[in-house]
Amino acid sequence: MSERASDETETEAQAAPRRARLRIWRGDGATGGLADFTVDAHEGEVVLDLIHRVQATQAPDLAVRWNCKAGKCGSCSAEVNGRPRLLCMTRMSLFAPDEVLTVTPMRTFPVIRDLVTDVSFNYAKAREIPAFVPPPDLAPGEYRMSQEDVARSQEFRKCIECFLCQDVCHVVRDHEENKEAFAGPRFLMRAAELDMHPLDAAGERGLDRARGAQEEHGLGFCNITKCCTEVCPESIRITDNALIPLKERAADRKYDPLVWLGSRIRRRRRGD
Repeated sequence: MSERASDETETEAQAAPRRARLRIWRGDGATGGLADFTVDAHEGEVVLDLIHRVQATQAPDLAVRWNCKAGKCGSCSAEVNGRPRLLCMTRMSLFAPDEVLTVTPMRTFPVIRDLVTDVSFNYAKAREIPAFVPPPDLAPGEYRMSQEDVARSQEFRKCIECFLCQDVCHVVRDHEENKEAFAGPRFLMRAAELDMHPLDAAGERGLDRARGAQEEHGLGFCNITKCCTEVCPESIRITDNALIPLKERAADRKYDPLVWLGSRIRRRRRGD
């Protein structure tokens, strides 16, 4: 066989699809189970491609949430072989050719139907985090920050709110009763971002964000296992750069005697 013919044969072999086996959760919050499907998987495809092929050829009523298919909207969050992932960013090349892929909805949130879950818990928690407080002596357009402070906040603003960190956090994943008291890593990260923001004037209005995170949003429940960081598709260092520093600041403000004395003096002056 000539070298050219050998190259063409190799190219054809690479282009030929393989048969992929999927087990997909079908059902609602009350009943359901895993259903088996076999579909073609082409080179370079992601799990969401195969889910769409199942919809097109075998299960047109299969429910799956998705939007951008580019890893930026956070809509297609689910679990593949038990690991929280974005379906549109999970390449088939990650798995062995003969591996069965089990695709299930995010376990931490109630199932609406098939792979679609009710994530309204997260929006309720978002509303509980006090918003940025503008500095009283600066008008919009006059804000100035050092590049270091900008970069620190910018990391957290990469969040696409896929809620995979919320899903994997065992504080609520394994303990439904904690949901009322625990905001979860995504929103504790938001509190941390605002607490370290140099222009946030919350303190001038008597709002202690670190203490609020500890006493109102369940920061103490977090035991920094870094599982939230491991599943973040934007590679945000949630634990190291947000949660641990927030815990340190909360502890300082509660137990440091100088900080305690300063807060008492400020309160007395406001009372005067």
